[in-house]
Amino acid sequence: MATIAPPAPSKKHAAAGQEHLVPVYVWELPVRLSHWGIVAAVTVLTWTGLYMNHPFLIFPGPRSWTMGTVRFIHEFAGFELIGALIVRFYWFFAGNHWARWREFLPLTHRQWESLKAMGRYYTFRQQKPFEQIGHNTLAGLTYIVVYTLLAVECITGVVLFAAVEGSPTLRFFVGWIPRLIDIQWIRFMHFFFLFLLMAFFIHHVYSAVLVAVTERNAEMESIFSGYKFVPDELVDMEVEISHLRPRQFFKLRKIHRSRHWDR
Repeated sequence: MATIAPPAPSKKHAAAGQEHLVPVYVWELPVRLSHWGIVAAVTVLTWTGLYMNHPFLIFPGPRSWTMGTVRFIHEFAGFELIGALIVRFYWFFAGNHWARWREFLPLTHRQWESLKAMGRYYTFRQQKPFEQIGHNTLAGLTYIVVYTLLAVECITGVVLFAAVEGSPTLRFFVGWIPRLIDIQWIRFMHFFFLFLLMAFFIHHVYSAVLVAVTERNAEMESIFSGYKFVPDELVDMEVEISHLRPRQFFKLRKIHRSRHWDR
């Protein structure tokens, strides 16, 4: 029957061997919007960037201006990426427990255990991934690197755009960078980091599907709905360790359950 499912207290766990999952609202709307905004922008930027480096489409006609159109789309997607990153960076400080910057760094003993366990898991020395409600620590460190690459892509892109546009405002903010780094090196960095992001995208999809299949916790679905399904024992553990208040991240939601929660 359909029941409302806040979490269960640790004293009311089911018998050993029976695992009950609790829907936890992990990814807030700004996190999900910025995620898909980054995905859309990087996808467009990848294809347009590859085309600008080596044009693989030619449209005949006296009025065709393919390169100019592709460059405009590339620049528009670049500014969209900047906007998505600003939202995500802001949410590192304004978001819930799992969106904040502390969850991405190994600052606690449990996070160090997560880092070591995920290292063993990806080197085939451990059968199951480390159980965490949000990102595991290895993923968190990887995302820090990825966000840094994206930020560098945005900065180098704005520098290249300013060199063509000649805007006094842009030159005021980024015009000093080509004086420190030759413009050709900036262009090389901008293009080279594209392939690093492409490699991350492939691994990101693979690892997300792998963990979703292994843990069966709606990992893939959570980036659409915001909810992950985790064992209630894990919820109680994170509440105790991180001093969380359950009402901050549990939302009333009807699901099919075999037991009633009284929290």
